[in-house]
Amino acid sequence: MTEVNLLDLIPERIVRSEQSDDGLITIFKPKFKNKLLAKYLLPKLKSPNFKVKLDQFGSFVWNQCDGKNTVAQIGNLLKERFQDNIEPVYDRLAVFIQSLARYRFIEYKNYEPTKSLKK
Repeated sequence: MTEVNLLDLIPERIVRSEQSDDGLITIFKPKFKNKLLAKYLLPKLKSPNFKVKLDQFGSFVWNQCDGKNTVAQIGNLLKERFQDNIEPVYDRLAVFIQSLARYRFIEYKNYEPTKSLKK
């Protein structure tokens, strides 16, 4: 199995989000993907989505997950913007990006699932 370096991957957003006036992002994750469940259960719920509110660092990273920047480039942009406040930048970024992928908020544009992911 070939290993892939996380820093070489290109994350891309796959769920809807909104930016508030203060620049913070809220991610909307649908509660149900199954159309039959959604049809019968969603009318009984207050909201069809889970809402995930991001802080300033997460919001910045989210905006950079545009399908163009690699994780390494996002790390460099984080260091430029937040300087020492974000250290250790690549450790924090790796955990956050992998969480976004695990919860299916992003996909890696240039990743083949047959390869194992290396931090």
